[in-house]
Amino acid sequence: MKCASNLLFLLLVVPFASPRAMAQAAEGPLAPRPETAIQMPPPQAQAKLRVRVTLINTPVTVRNSKGEMVHTLEATDFHITDNGVAQRIEHFDVGGEPLSLVILFETSSRIAPMLPQIRKTGILFTQAVVAASGEAAILGFNDSIDKLQGFTNDSDQIEKTVSRLDTSTDGSKLYDAMAAGVEMLSSRPQATAENPGRRRVLFIVSEATDLGSNAKLGEVLRQAQLANITIYSVGLSTTRAELQAEPRNTHIDATPPGIYGMPGPPGTVQTPTTEQQRNTGLDLMALAVWAIEHAKDQVKDHALEVAAAATGGAHLATFRDRTIERAIDEIGGELHAQYNISYTPTGTNDTGYHEIKVHVDQKNLKVRARPGYFIAPPES
Repeated sequence: MKCASNLLFLLLVVPFASPRAMAQAAEGPLAPRPETAIQMPPPQAQAKLRVRVTLINTPVTVRNSKGEMVHTLEATDFHITDNGVAQRIEHFDVGGEPLSLVILFETSSRIAPMLPQIRKTGILFTQAVVAASGEAAILGFNDSIDKLQGFTNDSDQIEKTVSRLDTSTDGSKLYDAMAAGVEMLSSRPQATAENPGRRRVLFIVSEATDLGSNAKLGEVLRQAQLANITIYSVGLSTTRAELQAEPRNTHIDATPPGIYGMPGPPGTVQTPTTEQQRNTGLDLMALAVWAIEHAKDQVKDHALEVAAAATGGAHLATFRDRTIERAIDEIGGELHAQYNISYTPTGTNDTGYHEIKVHVDQKNLKVRARPGYFIAPPES
């Protein structure tokens, strides 16, 4: 009877306890029981928080009509729009910010004939790309993803790791390796308006072939864009016909070599590569935007070119007269001569694809920048 009366007392009294008394019942957060999942905020709340704090960094490459890089522009010469809405530039720099670099080396058995040449590129990476103030990590990939070197600014260690690259199976989980590289870079100090931090670059030395990855290219590129990661690639080709023979050209040139009969697409530098894309009907920018918007679908061809186009980087193929060393050197030169511009998006929709356009006041200049970024709705 005594226990029953106590229970009746609790049932009658507790519902009428004051909120203040109940609030004082426990001080501080309650520790979760072992093996109990910690409840996270709703995805919608997390998505809205990410949108509010997003700072967009966009490296911008500017070249003159001769293809030479232009380094003399000021912040006032640039105008940026996000989905057509003018944005205020919060940070502006010309080639001076240190890099955080993840280098992905394909280590499948298919690239074994090129391995002696690749092993010699360590000094090029340390001197032309990483430079004195940068840091680099190295991943190798075939059927598995191998972390060969964590982030370091030790040039000797980077060069030693590259010189010891070796091949294994014939697999090539390119997209999984890219996802791992994006995750590693995302952990590096994030740029803010007050402290720009390091520029994040994913550098791929590989064929454009993916075999067996769980990750999809579009998903990887979405994350790269939101993490302000620029992707550069040096394309390897193990096809002897591509290495030794001139590709068949069925296009009839109406103008002399080096002269282009039509202007290039807006925001691009006109080169033999872009001219070839026009002649073959390939629109890399449109394909990149499609990959981002349809992240679950698979991109079957031109993966490295699409990744570079989607993030404002560049892809350099090596099967013609461009060696691996020359391609790495060209990319290093571009990285350290770019304008790096940051802004916080205002006046635009939270979710969906955001198109970035960069305009320069001066005439006869070609501008290349990242085309945009995608913020997925909470339910996706």
